[in-house]
Amino acid sequence: MEALSRVIGPVATNVHLIADERSREAIAIDTAIPCLDWLAGELATRDWTLKLIVSTHEHWDHIGDNARVAEHTGAQIAVHPLDAPRLSHPRPLWAPFEIPPSVPAVELAEGGEIRFGSVRLEVLHTPGHTEGSVCLLDGDGGRLYSGDTLFAGSFGRVDLAGGSEEAMVASLDRLRRLDDGLIVLPGHGSSTTIGRERALLEWISREGRLPT
Repeated sequence: MEALSRVIGPVATNVHLIADERSREAIAIDTAIPCLDWLAGELATRDWTLKLIVSTHEHWDHIGDNARVAEHTGAQIAVHPLDAPRLSHPRPLWAPFEIPPSVPAVELAEGGEIRFGSVRLEVLHTPGHTEGSVCLLDGDGGRLYSGDTLFAGSFGRVDLAGGSEEAMVASLDRLRRLDDGLIVLPGHGSSTTIGRERALLEWISREGRLPT
């Protein structure tokens, strides 16, 4: 597997591009505006075919270029069904530009898999930031694409529409059970590991609440 990342847009969203080297099939995670030019260039340079656009959740800074990337590549859009309505009818709260609607065609279900070439990503439903937030676990590669559930030293906010502190506590407790060496690639900020975040995750699990 080959993985590329680029920081995109006004709130510095991490856009991830992952490909299977043998089949040359690829997926994009969280296609923020304006990532199309970067994605198209990388796909063309490496002769990769984009098969799927994955939205870890419905916020505008993670879905803004879904429609353009889908139109350019023919790739389908995947999201958890609880967040799907907000791709078709975006909530561009504080967005500095219009967020085009996009049409999800693939449901990301708890325990399901995203498959491309020999790569397998397990879908973990991790609500809290939004109702349909997901993480993608690459068990073979030792990576977790955590969206806005877990950041380096922090976690996604729960005070926006669809957010829930109770759900976030449960989701972070679930991530606490993963291996220390797992590399965490969040939707914003630098990468980390479960081991580096263990003290925070253990505190949240023990207290049953988020730190203030």
